[in-house]
Amino acid sequence: MVLIAESSVSSSSVLVFIPMYNCAPQIGRVLAQLRRPEVTILIDGVVCIDNRSQDETVENARTALEDNPVSQRWLLRNDENYGLGGSHKVAIDFARDKGFSYLIVLHGDDQGDIGDLIPHLQSAAHEATDFLLGARFMKGSRLIGYSRLRTALNKLINVVFSALVHKPVHDIGSGLNLFRVRAFADGFERKFADDLTFNLYLVFGIAAKGLRMTFFPLSWREDDQVSNARLARISLRVLRLLAARILRAGDFLRDEHRDVPRAAYPSTILHAWGPE
Repeated sequence: MVLIAESSVSSSSVLVFIPMYNCAPQIGRVLAQLRRPEVTILIDGVVCIDNRSQDETVENARTALEDNPVSQRWLLRNDENYGLGGSHKVAIDFARDKGFSYLIVLHGDDQGDIGDLIPHLQSAAHEATDFLLGARFMKGSRLIGYSRLRTALNKLINVVFSALVHKPVHDIGSGLNLFRVRAFADGFERKFADDLTFNLYLVFGIAAKGLRMTFFPLSWREDDQVSNARLARISLRVLRLLAARILRAGDFLRDEHRDVPRAAYPSTILHAWGPE
């Protein structure tokens, strides 16, 4: 097992990353989650990264960030549409550059609640693992408005992933996770797909590198969100991923999995608040 050394900055330095794409109606609600006293006290910064939204997402995020109680706040826009996975790579680089030790991923469409993660931060459970991953399909989780078909397919995929990595996998892609930033020190994630399947690749990468992976139950709801995932398209990508992992297990981390390989993922800081 690989143990990741703690950052020299602070073992409790936590950055919340909110990926955004056409979530104007929801982003204000997501940022309001950070106003809860039990949340604010545990996080040190928040970065909203817009992936070239075509609605008022950026404007609404800026308004919600203006008087947010989190001490350090940034609003970024990707220079191109990199996909959800690409936005993750922008956030990982940003967290590393700013000296944060942990990166919380909280999707901007308001399907998840950061409150599900707070007890684990309060108990310092995140310090005993490298990846603390939210799970929609384990004991204690709660699904609201989620179709039975999608639930069944996800559970089947979890069984397959568990068999391939030889450890329990309870979810291969929820929108609430915590990463130890130092876990990405060698850039093992750079060649993973930039689309919605990024987290699937990440699970395989974590297992291949012997990093620590822990799951926690969460609540997940579908209300006024507009999903960017199309079941048939995502299912085909999952099958391609599984085939690549089975047929080229030894070369999986070295292989290129992106449709558009990039040397970098540049973004632009639109607004920043708080001390630098």
